[in-house]
Parts: sequence; C-alpha cells; structure tokens
Amino acid sequence: MPVLTVDLAIVGAGPTGLYAAYYAGFRGLTTAVLDALPEAGGQITAMYPEKQILDVAGFPSIKGRDLVDNLLRQAAPFEPTYLLGRQAAKLEHRDGRPVIGLADGEPIEAQAVLITGGLGSFAPRPLPAADEFHGAGIVYFVPELAAHAGQDVVIVGGGDSAFDWAMALQGIARSTTIVHRREKFRAHQATVDRVRNELGVPILVNAQVTAIHGIETVDGVTVDVKDEGPQELPADAIVAALGFTADLGPLGDWGLDLDRRSIAVDSTMATNLPRVYAAGDIASYPGKVKLIATGFGEAATAVNNAAVAIDPEAHLFPGHSSENP
Repeated sequence: MPVLTVDLAIVGAGPTGLYAAYYAGFRGLTTAVLDALPEAGGQITAMYPEKQILDVAGFPSIKGRDLVDNLLRQAAPFEPTYLLGRQAAKLEHRDGRPVIGLADGEPIEAQAVLITGGLGSFAPRPLPAADEFHGAGIVYFVPELAAHAGQDVVIVGGGDSAFDWAMALQGIARSTTIVHRREKFRAHQATVDRVRNELGVPILVNAQVTAIHGIETVDGVTVDVKDEGPQELPADAIVAALGFTADLGPLGDWGLDLDRRSIAVDSTMATNLPRVYAAGDIASYPGKVKLIATGFGEAATAVNNAAVAIDPEAHLFPGHSSENP
C-alpha cells in the first residue's frame, strides 16, 4: 500500500487541528489532517454548527459553521491533506519517527504527530428504530442545510442540537417536527420557547419513533405518543440528534500518559512519547481551561516546538505572520 509521508500528522479536524494545519503550513511543514468524522469541524460541526460562538478573539459573534469555514480557508494555501472519515488506529515509532496506522490499514509516516482530538472519538448515539431500516435519509448531524430544502424533516432529541437544527431548517425544510421521549428538555429553555412559540415548530413529547417507512429512502415515520397512541408523520429525512458518545478510542492504547480521558503534556505540549504532541481539549496540564481560544494558542506552541524537533536548526519563534506574507 502506498505510504503517505508528511512532516506533521494532525489527529483531529476540530478547530484546534485546523488552526494547527495553518500554522504548520506557515512554518513550512507539510501536513495530513485525520478525523474519524466525515466532516471537518469536530464538535462544532457535529453538535452546534448554527450556534453563535461569542468567545473567539476578533469575532464578537460567529456561527460555528462559519468559524470552521474560515479555518479551512486559512489553511487552504498550504494544501493540507485531509483524511476524513478515517480513524487513526495505531501508533508506532520507526527510527525514532512516528508512524500512524489507519483503521483501514494505510500507514502515515510523519516527522511528528499532533493529537487534537477534542474529547476523543465521537460516535452518534443510535436511533433504535433505525435498526430495522436500511435505506438512506437518517443523519446524525446536518453538514448542508440546503440538502433538506423542501423536505419534511423529523428531528429526534431534546437537547440543544435538536433545537438548533429546528431553528436552522426554518424556511428551508417544508416542515420540521421535534420528537422527544420526555416532557423536559436538555436544551436551554429560551431556545425551546422560541422554537415552540415564535417559530411554531410542532413538538411531540413523551413520544418515540417506533418505525421508519420507505425502501431506498425515508418516506415517513410512526411515532408512538404516550396516552395518544401511534401517529403517522410525513418524513423525507430524520435527524437523530441524540448526542454523541466520546472516548479516547484507540488513542488509549498508544502508550500515552493519561489524565483520566485526557493526554498529559508539558509546557511545550509534548507528551511522554517522542515527537508526539497534544493540544486542545484532549490535552491536560495543571490549570488547563478548555476553550477554543486556548486550543488555538496550544496549537501554535505545539507546532513551533515540533518544528524544532524536526529540524534542530530551526528557530522556535517563527517571526510574525505580518512580516512573512
């Protein structure tokens, strides 16, 4: 199998990983960005792409999706290689250099590795009724709102993601209905009130999707509502916004020093393994504050120190970007 060789392999395509791809390019390093999710953006894309983020420096307010798009554009001039929907399964060292083995067997040879995996491997919580349905039309997040233009969409869940999707799809989908198995919601009450009262989105509580109809794609669902019995709803798509489970996955077997579900690092963002660094929510050190803004700074620290590890003649401080267009 052909071997992809890069200077820096970045494990995790969330905001920290995407900024690291830019910064590595700025330092003249070639990069590959790996993520088990099929879309770049990590937690933002999976859970709150339409939500306004208020604590990113320089942006009084920016949608999660727009932040991810900006980060991709920022890194684009340096042409990182994106390996999305590909899980980093193994890590070994050959001649002191790390080699990542993907779950499909492809090896990635690198001069250094930067782990920016956020909370670790994400897996969507399954929709039980989907076990018996083998067609298309069931999604766990919405990469492109336009894909649901003119559709009847049923959203299953009661958290912020479910209500964010309901708001985002207004004016795009033909109809949107929320189905939740309880009366109480995990979503912020102001958001629930807006969706229910201002936007008029139907919300079925104490209800569960018990059957999905269609052959090649979804064309309706059966919802069992407590004390009312089953109801048939039109549906071209189901958004199963039931949340995600996260754990370190294969990273837990790489021999890294761990602090619960995080990776212990020093002030250079180095782990206990040679030429392996970590940054963002997955990195742990005393006094750590898990913010996107923190991850950006950690990414720059990790990349600059990795650059010196790769080339001892390189300077730790790269100079200011404004001086090196």
